[in-house]
Amino acid sequence: MKPVRVLVRRPWRAAAEASALLVAAVVAFPLYWMVLSAFRPAGEIESDEPRPWTLAPTLDSFRRVFGQQDFGRYFLNSLLVAGTVVIASALIAFLAATAVTRFRFRFRTTLLILFLVAQMVPVEALTIPLFFLMRDAGRLNTLASLILPHIAFSLPFAIWMLRGFVKAVPEALEEAAYIDGASRTRFMWRILFPLVFPGLVATSVFSFISTWNDFLFAKSFIISDTSQSTLPMALLVFYNPDDPDWGGVMAASTVMTVPVLIFFVLVQRRLVSGLAGAVKD
Repeated sequence: MKPVRVLVRRPWRAAAEASALLVAAVVAFPLYWMVLSAFRPAGEIESDEPRPWTLAPTLDSFRRVFGQQDFGRYFLNSLLVAGTVVIASALIAFLAATAVTRFRFRFRTTLLILFLVAQMVPVEALTIPLFFLMRDAGRLNTLASLILPHIAFSLPFAIWMLRGFVKAVPEALEEAAYIDGASRTRFMWRILFPLVFPGLVATSVFSFISTWNDFLFAKSFIISDTSQSTLPMALLVFYNPDDPDWGGVMAASTVMTVPVLIFFVLVQRRLVSGLAGAVKD
């Protein structure tokens, strides 16, 4: 009977693998086209008959990108904003998730519902109120106007996800730590924090990607001081409605993608275990 079962399952497995490859190809094709366009000469980019390959790759588009005067400053600003958001949101979310999971206090359920409601509100609907808020606080044209909103938008998802990780840690482990003389602070940072670290990594990936690729806030809050702009704003340098430099746009987009890939590769193992833990919960 065992050989028969193998023969029956094999076509389904082959179909599943073929479907996965097809989906992966569809998802990866825009990235491939972006990188290909970055290496194409100007004549091929503007051609009426585009081909999925190039026989004359060139680095001219990348030279124009790195030759742009403020590109390095934009890159450093993006790293500063994304890094600050990732670290701050992870620490705040860890403390908040521990509080709503381990402690009993009034309006705890209401607070959790508010976290869900906050995720339902579109970012575009809050951009204008946030603009006036930053203007009244005197934070326009500063990196703080980008950091604070992204931390606020990252926290609801991070708290809900980390809540499952904190809840999965047995209370008996906490009681045993107290019996051994550990304080609550020591338990949180020496025992609980390492156990929920995979969840922190998973939430950090989403925070990093959303902050790194942000264009709406950067365009709305950085009005006159271009020295405070981030990397997505560099795309506007190469986009002229009358004569757009598509090669420069694609090269700048490729450069923007590299840090995201590096960050993903560095945290890949932790990310997989973190997502698996969230699904299990």
